[in-house]
Amino acid sequence: MDPRDKTAIVTGGASGIGRALVRALLAAQASTVVVVDRNAQMLQESLSRLETQLQAKVIVQQCDVGDQRLWRETLLALLRELGHIDIMCSNAGVARGGGLDASEQDWEESWRVNVLAHVTAASTLLPSMLEQGSGYFLSTASAAGLLTNLGAAPYSVTKHAVVGFAEWLAITYRSRGIRVSCLCPQGVRTPMLFPAGDIQDDSSQLALRSVTTFGDVREPDEVAELSIIAMREERFLVLPHLEVHDYIIRKSQDPERWIASMARYAEQLSQDLPGSA
Repeated sequence: MDPRDKTAIVTGGASGIGRALVRALLAAQASTVVVVDRNAQMLQESLSRLETQLQAKVIVQQCDVGDQRLWRETLLALLRELGHIDIMCSNAGVARGGGLDASEQDWEESWRVNVLAHVTAASTLLPSMLEQGSGYFLSTASAAGLLTNLGAAPYSVTKHAVVGFAEWLAITYRSRGIRVSCLCPQGVRTPMLFPAGDIQDDSSQLALRSVTTFGDVREPDEVAELSIIAMREERFLVLPHLEVHDYIIRKSQDPERWIASMARYAEQLSQDLPGSA
């Protein structure tokens, strides 16, 4: 899949990896890029920053993809307006920390945004993609979906679900011209990893430390460029942090050892947190 002259949608496109994906698609000469985000102010700011790249048609669309009915209606309206969608980048996500103390609201929002938004996009767009005989889904998951994220049960569990759905989609529709890539980075310098203000609770501090001490923190533009390369190669797994590949192998070869080593690592990080005894 070459993005040149293609129509693409990017959710969570007003910041972080999403904004970088929009820039990368424009640089790859996509004909139309739809930037979807629930933050209207950030959408307008993003559009003004993209003005130098507006050889392509850029559409900004405010939508909370966690609202399944609204998200489906938005996609159908875009299909009517544009005629077809070639590339669907399901990138929007929320990072909710905590363990068994995580609230029901955090679990529900994580499920709706991190998982069901991907399912809604696929179920809505697949009929037209199958009719045209081609289509591409780029699903932003996380290394947490292949391994885990200490201190963040809702995030880890739903990102595992994203990987599982992307794999199912890739297998089920490959013979009908549909291709899927699953983006699984570790730390990326975005507002999700480094939110504004101080992080107070221990779970959030543990989640942040487990990411930033486990490997390098990459820049969003690097991750986006690697995603475009993977798309051109039609490669399923996109690993901006190469060490994740080795971790996956170690985990699959000896799950018991992996669990024990991660438990020791979690204990070590917890002891190093401010205020720990």
